[in-house]
Amino acid sequence: MNEISGQSRPKHIVLTSHPTGDQKPVPIQWGADSARERGPVIATPAGSGERNTIGSYSGSYSVYRALAVAAGSLDPLHKPDLTNTSPAVNLGPFPQWTDPDRIVSIDPWGHMVGAVFADEIAKGMDVRPTIAVTRARLTVPELQHSDGPKLEPDGKVLLESGEVNVIKIAIEPVWYLPGIAARFDTTEATLRRSLFEHTGGMFSELVTRPDMHVFLPPIGGITAYLFGDIEAISDPAKKLSCRVHDECNGSDVFGSDICTCRPYLIHGIEDAILTTQQGGAGLIVYNRKEGRALGEVTKFLVYNARKRQEGGDTAENYFERTECVAGVQDMRFQELMPDVLNWLGITRIDRFISMSNMKYDAIVEQGIVIDERIPIPDHLIPDDAKVEIDAKKAAGYFTDGQVPTAEELSNTQGRDLKEY
Repeated sequence: MNEISGQSRPKHIVLTSHPTGDQKPVPIQWGADSARERGPVIATPAGSGERNTIGSYSGSYSVYRALAVAAGSLDPLHKPDLTNTSPAVNLGPFPQWTDPDRIVSIDPWGHMVGAVFADEIAKGMDVRPTIAVTRARLTVPELQHSDGPKLEPDGKVLLESGEVNVIKIAIEPVWYLPGIAARFDTTEATLRRSLFEHTGGMFSELVTRPDMHVFLPPIGGITAYLFGDIEAISDPAKKLSCRVHDECNGSDVFGSDICTCRPYLIHGIEDAILTTQQGGAGLIVYNRKEGRALGEVTKFLVYNARKRQEGGDTAENYFERTECVAGVQDMRFQELMPDVLNWLGITRIDRFISMSNMKYDAIVEQGIVIDERIPIPDHLIPDDAKVEIDAKKAAGYFTDGQVPTAEELSNTQGRDLKEY
């Protein structure tokens, strides 16, 4: 691998676990009335006296950046040129941005730093966007062969080609630790210690730098897809269709039929388009929380355990297998999920395309009104996924149909591993 010419690597390792005399982190006042008053989120590499956060930019991809530096393909002192990277549409600010309790897991000003802190960046401050807003077109094969109401091209959202115009937003996690702790009804000290101990001591500053209250965790972020007029998203007088979807690579991308993730996601997209065509707006929030935030390895282990258990893969034992392997049924903890809705200025959702009570409760607890909950239509449920849906209905997930009896749960069975 070729070395980057002109690199200026420090000759010694600079520890950031404790403050030194020359370190004067730029103050952050979370929930301030403007981005400038709040201050920039600076997660520059070790050694910068301006650095005021724990962790680094790019979330889980920061490890790849470190690898690129080690391999000699990236200058460790490189700073991004933000020319022409500004948001493709204007978004905000909304009142929720200045409420320190309403948004605690993302930086509400993260897409504006290139403009707000232009002078500081020009003088050498390494502050980077944690949110990017662009435009895109989606091609969804199912829209050409819809099992629901046929969608007619309108030339604005749904084109004659079948493509869908959207505003696409990428969001990296930025955690305000006091707010995260309050959201989970714990103390900041307890949160910091748990994050430190259960990541193998990856971030010593969590326990040694009480002066730093912002943490950029190395986890996946969020992508939001907005359909229609961006101003309609936050207008309570306009109907809004919304699906909050948690990542499922096997189904979402490859169409695996053991779960309902892709068909439910596509149903949410269809409803978002239809609502937009009727004068409202649509929103899909896609969270990187693979396998209920347990990870794909754990998910596949659970699949094997379900398929091999005595009596076969039944709805009766659906959640038990996950808990046996992972120790918990679900680690998505939807308490942080409404932050992106608050960031978009949403106060009302007319059609919530979800059966999850955890998602519903978390949104409503943030003061967002939900008028109607839309379960997945029965005809969209793959045969092997009936185990999942029946188990969820019996566990209390929202349904407008019949809740399966205990006998029906034992009779709802998925295929055996030998049938693949």
